[in-house]
Amino acid sequence: MKLDTRTNRLIGRAMHDYKMLADQDLVLVAVSGGIDSLVLLNILKNWQLKAPIKYELLAVHLDMGFGKAEPKLIAGQLDRLGVDYLLETTDIGAKALAEDNGRGGCFHCTRRRRKRLFEIAEEKNFTKIALGHHKEDIIETFFINMMYGGNLSTMVPRQDLFGGKLALIRPMAYLEKKAIRQAGADWGVEPVANPCPLSDKSKRQEVRKLLESIYREDEAVKSTIFSALANLKPDYLLKNKI
Repeated sequence: MKLDTRTNRLIGRAMHDYKMLADQDLVLVAVSGGIDSLVLLNILKNWQLKAPIKYELLAVHLDMGFGKAEPKLIAGQLDRLGVDYLLETTDIGAKALAEDNGRGGCFHCTRRRRKRLFEIAEEKNFTKIALGHHKEDIIETFFINMMYGGNLSTMVPRQDLFGGKLALIRPMAYLEKKAIRQAGADWGVEPVANPCPLSDKSKRQEVRKLLESIYREDEAVKSTIFSALANLKPDYLLKNKI
């Protein structure tokens, strides 16, 4: 199944703009079980067939330890796609929920999950970790950092780490969620529900609802905000004296 022309072009542009893949890359694909990460895996698997470079994929799913059946359901998706994968059971979620009386669960879970992915990448000599974040995620992260972190920053399509030994890449950075859902439907992807009890109570959900209310008034605002993230004017920001 091929991607539609526009979606394919946006993925190619993001990969080119940020030089996401190189010949002989070993790519760890972080698979949560949601539509985004499963579509990303499908994209990278399909691009292997046409790319002028050679790279290897390993899908990694970290079971957060919520006692649900999602690892088995995710394994079925990965078996159908025919990719190598690693499923690892952890207690990351349970420990995160216990932090700060549950108030900082999302922060601690994200930090610990990312740390474990870094460890696996180092153990297996991976050069890239591919994440399924998209256009709306990048915008939401900017607003979360501004509103709750007191800084102007967001996640970037490529982030080099550890002196360049490893890079985080986000091939779907230019895609909107609706394009990802359409690709998932075309490919028959069956996302697995997030078992985290805080999945609908996070700061990200609050910001998402706020932004969606703005988009309903004017859909073009989404692309304008996204463009603004690459159009910084430091002379019109406050000096760091507050």
